[in-house]
Amino acid sequence: MTHQPSPDVTLERLSTLPQDAFVARLDGIFEHSPWIPERAWAARPFASIDALHAAMVAVVDAASEAEQLGLICAHPELAGKEAAAGTLTTASTGEQQGAGLDQCSADELVRLRQLNADYRTRFGFPFVIAVKGLSRYRIMDAMETRLRNDRATEFRACLAQIARIARFRLEALLA
Repeated sequence: MTHQPSPDVTLERLSTLPQDAFVARLDGIFEHSPWIPERAWAARPFASIDALHAAMVAVVDAASEAEQLGLICAHPELAGKEAAAGTLTTASTGEQQGAGLDQCSADELVRLRQLNADYRTRFGFPFVIAVKGLSRYRIMDAMETRLRNDRATEFRACLAQIARIARFRLEALLA
């Protein structure tokens, strides 16, 4: 789903929508996870983007570990199979292109795919980072650094990065 600012999407309007329309309007804020806006809907009305974001992050924080793992696993690998196949969400495509991941040299692509494989083998889920404002080099360096963490630290790091991604997407939607 694309997150272009739309005159019909305001916090005030969002807060008045029935649950199904609210969930549909916030589709893609959290990658392939409509359960998050579905549960956050009860916290309406939202006085600010901060309040909406906080309500959605609170849903993630209160979710079971299995749901949180599902949320992490809903994210594509950076410059991975989905990117090569053209099956990324519109938001993920734009974010990865913004970081230059679509411009990797053959050697960079080999390095990135090896880092993805090493990370998934070590932790059992894909590496997640909010790529906005980062170069592909900084992303790969972050992957190498985070590979040294333990699984619990990485699990929390991925959830924190997902919250950042959601914040950027909310700002784009409601700008």
